[in-house]
Amino acid sequence: MSETTPLTTTPGPAPEVSARPSRRTPGARPGDPSSVDVEHSITVPAAPAAVFALLADVEKWPLIFPPTVHARFLERAPDEGGPERLQLWATANGGVRTWTSRRLVDPVRMRISFGQDRPEEPIAAMGGEWTVRPVDAGSEVVLTHTYAAADDDAETLGWLEKAVDGNSRAELAALAVAAREKEAGSETAFTFRDSLHIEGTAAEVHAFLDRAEQWEQRLPHVARVRLTEDQPGVQILEMDTRTPDGSSHTTRSVRICEAPRSIHYKQLLTPALLRVHTGSWLLTEDGRGVTAVAEHTVVLETAAVAGVLGPDAGLREARTFVREALGRNSSATLRQAKAFVEGTSGD
Repeated sequence: MSETTPLTTTPGPAPEVSARPSRRTPGARPGDPSSVDVEHSITVPAAPAAVFALLADVEKWPLIFPPTVHARFLERAPDEGGPERLQLWATANGGVRTWTSRRLVDPVRMRISFGQDRPEEPIAAMGGEWTVRPVDAGSEVVLTHTYAAADDDAETLGWLEKAVDGNSRAELAALAVAAREKEAGSETAFTFRDSLHIEGTAAEVHAFLDRAEQWEQRLPHVARVRLTEDQPGVQILEMDTRTPDGSSHTTRSVRICEAPRSIHYKQLLTPALLRVHTGSWLLTEDGRGVTAVAEHTVVLETAAVAGVLGPDAGLREARTFVREALGRNSSATLRQAKAFVEGTSGD
């Protein structure tokens, strides 16, 4: 149950998302690509302020939205709102894309408009808006997109339509679940860390963690590794992991590798006890070497606790079980990294 532990898929029910048919508008001048407008919406059983807070805190999006792998602010708006910039990594149609966006946050009107800074070909433009409105059932959340494909390419427009529709539906359904739990005060998410001091450099430790295709030879609990890196620093890591009972399980994660200080990852599949699992390897140099930290953030799947841990188990038992299981393998990986960098592993 870490980046190097077994996973199974446990799908859950999704709230209903509505969508209006897309509308295509010709470009303003001859040769300009046409733009496509599409709208998705959902009713959320939570107060508008609680829903808007989830949309405003981009760094929490990997815990809420299934497509979002990693997110960070480059410039953050003040509490009263205003412009900001952020960088996102997300899955789309089986691949991983990254981009920077500008947002205008308006807490009073409960609107957040967004647009990609420099869309990469074949995307010519991508933007939209989140709007949260009070309704009798709680809140209505409307997500709009306006996008264009370079040269009005039909194949690209089809790809974009599929990606925007799939991600919008997944995001709104997940937002409804997160908002309902926040409103109810459920404490299903938590973060913990394990650390180890290594006599070496951040670059040496990062290289050990980055080159996961060599983990089959370096980590006893890893039986098979398949690593693909179509974009520099963006990896898909698939592994077979041995467990204490002798069985083997397959895992798959997206990893964002930023040498020599960090690797952030998100598992694409989760075990029954976890709705979401994200993690980071964080490296900080000091005068004596480097402190390596394995950080995990998880969201528990409360409906699965009794089935996995027994009818008398609750959230406390689930937190303890997950903490011990995740920490065991990541700590073992840190110890192997220490032995390798300090020259005591025999590798």
